[in-house]
Amino acid sequence: MLGRHDGPNSAATLPPVRSYVRDGIIIGLATGVFGIAFGVLGSTNGLSVGQSMALSLLVFTGASQFAAVSVIGAGGSPITAVGTALLLGARNAFYGMTMAPHVPGSRLKRLVAAQLTIDESTALAVGQPSADDVEGAFWAGGLSVFLFWNLGTLAGALGGQAIGDPNALGLDAAFPAGFIALMMPALRNRSGRVAALAGSVIAVISIPLTRPGVPILLAALGALIALKVAGPPPPAAPGRAGGEDRP
Repeated sequence: MLGRHDGPNSAATLPPVRSYVRDGIIIGLATGVFGIAFGVLGSTNGLSVGQSMALSLLVFTGASQFAAVSVIGAGGSPITAVGTALLLGARNAFYGMTMAPHVPGSRLKRLVAAQLTIDESTALAVGQPSADDVEGAFWAGGLSVFLFWNLGTLAGALGGQAIGDPNALGLDAAFPAGFIALMMPALRNRSGRVAALAGSVIAVISIPLTRPGVPILLAALGALIALKVAGPPPPAAPGRAGGEDRP
């Protein structure tokens, strides 16, 4: 016998999709575009499809991946490439300390969570208005970005081999343009502007004086020091997606 809530309208009793799930999918799709750019860049600089995929699957920190491949492509040494990648990826350790209290569980679960602790998953998690949604938002953002980033890398790596000269299509400018777009929210507060200015000045001065790859390493280090001196940005208002700051 059908219960009181059974029948054609029973689907109305299902819980609605959490907003952070939709946000996570949107962020993942946007990040997948950068994954395509990375795959093309890797192919342009001599990486095989397997090597590009290994970087995206195992390293999974977009800025570090781009920096390492760009340094190698510009003629920099592997030591400089690794040093730059490690410096840019060091911020994930701070993200891990932020998210650790919110992602309890077994050692295996925490190990997977560590791999998914990136800018996007952390920002989506800390931007939730309710503490009950923090962990769910973290997994939604992290898994979505991981999936679409790697699909994008695969598409870009395969496409890069077929294109031959991606620079002719302007794909070499895709990452710098995207990086600037991602950086814009950080410039809304004083500490972000100070760090950006310090990094820019150091890069401009060091480019003619140092080997390829060294300027980005020095600029990143200078930006971190400037950010420390300027102080942390003001906390985001509860419920603001992406944890964007305001002056």
